[in-house]
Amino acid sequence: MDPLHGITLERIVTELQEELGWEHLGYLVPINCFNHDPSVKSSLTFLRKTPWARTKVEQLYIERIVDFKKKKEN
Repeated sequence: MDPLHGITLERIVTELQEELGWEHLGYLVPINCFNHDPSVKSSLTFLRKTPWARTKVEQLYIERIVDFKKKKEN
């Protein structure tokens, strides 16, 4: 089962930003769109064009958000 099924990239970036903040997000995934004048829009543009970065962000989301919610439910 795909843990990201039905979850948009915009939701992933927004939830990570809300939970971690841009500074910490940029530390965990060191890409310019998180570290220099960050916004959801610029991040989405970059991540849609850059598969390796999108994969890192999706993995971080699974580790931080999806797994956390599963633990909270149990």
